[in-house]
Amino acid sequence: MFVLAHFTDPHLGPLPRARLAELASKRALGFINWRRGRRKRYAAGTIELLVEDIKSIAPDHIAVTGDLVNVGLPAEYQTGLAFLRSLGTGRDVTVIPGNHDAYVRSTAHYALLNWGDYMRGDDAALEGVTAEEAFPFVRRRGDVALVGVSSAIPTHPFMATGRVGHAQMERLARVLDELGRQGLFRVVLIHHPPCGSRPSHKRLIDAEAFRACLARHGAELVLCGHDHRPMVEQLPGPGGRLVPVVEAPSAAAGPDDKRWPGGYHLYRISREGESANGIWRCEMEARGFAPGDPLVATRTVRVLTGPLRTVS
Repeated sequence: MFVLAHFTDPHLGPLPRARLAELASKRALGFINWRRGRRKRYAAGTIELLVEDIKSIAPDHIAVTGDLVNVGLPAEYQTGLAFLRSLGTGRDVTVIPGNHDAYVRSTAHYALLNWGDYMRGDDAALEGVTAEEAFPFVRRRGDVALVGVSSAIPTHPFMATGRVGHAQMERLARVLDELGRQGLFRVVLIHHPPCGSRPSHKRLIDAEAFRACLARHGAELVLCGHDHRPMVEQLPGPGGRLVPVVEAPSAAAGPDDKRWPGGYHLYRISREGESANGIWRCEMEARGFAPGDPLVATRTVRVLTGPLRTVS
């Protein structure tokens, strides 16, 4: 059995000191948003409780689906690196960027620059690789393949949209086909959810194309973040199968958060049957806070395989 933990949207604080020139345009709005809202709602102590819980369980791997920073100040990426190191080494932790990690164009590449050990394929080197070419990357851990996709793009003020892009989508299709031929459990990591309802300014612009890619080439699981709310959806896959798409709540939200209490998800992945063609089983456990309850505990358990993934 392979145990995967999914952690997302920690929005690490506090914000570092910034020069007035660094707070121009979109950063100024983000700074105001932090001062008025996120600073009060999100706390390092909340994240520490969840991290302690993850470490007590000792999963085989941890996936982080973005938004480690807030307004894209250079010093924030060092804070993000320190956080990733607190979770484990690049061998045991995988991260992809969120829209806040590409908040402004001038530092949009800093996530790749600073978090490269956590954001590259098994045999890849980042020297000379542009941010556009770095994704998707693949990490194989036993029979599980983690596929890192970037939907993080710099956007105008008041916008938090994402885009995978045509070139990355074509590479993703080839990657999914090859991993499928190898019989691996394919876990696609993307920040923006490719399904579900949300305001247009927060959507994945090419969600329809992404869903079409999954329908043609398949995956066993898609993990995402962005909305700070838990979500489980099923998308059509090849051969009449369904692909579970699961969003975890923000890891920085406390038990009294108005959107959803903070938490993370555990996935227990195993193959039923001894042959390489055995049926995959994936059980999801949601751990974290309940409204008004500061204790980190199991909140729900759900099986994502079997009848839930077969079109009737």
